[in-house]
Amino acid sequence: MTTTLIIPGYRGSETGHWQRQWLLEDPQAKMVEQEDWENPVLSDWLHVLEAHLAEHPGAILVAHSLGCVLVSHLANRPAAAHVAGALLVAPADSERMARQDAKFASFAPLPRREFPFPSIVAASRNDDYMSFAKAEALANVWGSGLVDLGHAGHINPASGFGYWPEGMILTSSFRQRVLVAAE
Repeated sequence: MTTTLIIPGYRGSETGHWQRQWLLEDPQAKMVEQEDWENPVLSDWLHVLEAHLAEHPGAILVAHSLGCVLVSHLANRPAAAHVAGALLVAPADSERMARQDAKFASFAPLPRREFPFPSIVAASRNDDYMSFAKAEALANVWGSGLVDLGHAGHINPASGFGYWPEGMILTSSFRQRVLVAAE
C-alpha cells in the first residue's frame, strides 16, 4: 500500500488540524516531524523529508502552508523521483514571509520550475499567507492542477478546517495512478 507523508508547515500542525485527523483515518499515513518547528531551515527540513522518502519510496505527499514550499524545493532534487504525487494545500508565500521575518529566508525564493511528479494545489481566495493569484500562477508554473476552495482562509482549524475529508478525495487520483502503474 502507498504511504502518505503528511508535511506540516511552520510550527507543525496543531491538535485538531486536518493533517492530524488524517493520521487517524489513514493507517498508511506518516507525519514528517521536523526537529525545530519554530525555526525553519530549508536544508534541515529537506534532509528530514528526503530521509522519509528514502524509507517510503513512491509516497504521496500531503503538505500544508510552509510544507508546500518545502515540497516545491524538493522537486528540484534527486529524491523527487520517489514521489508518486503531491497535494499542496494553502501554500505559503515564503518570499513575502522572508521580507517580514529573516527566519524564513532559506525558503525563498519560491522555485519556479515544473515538478517531475503530479501535483495539485488547493488554494483559498482569502488566505492571508498567499494570494489566490500567486497560488494560481505557481500552480501553472509547477504543472499542478488547481483546486479553488473559495473563501476558506488558510485551511486550518482557525478557518474551520478540522476533519477535512475532501483532502483525502483530492489525493485519490494519485493513489489510482500508483495502482495503474503497478499493473
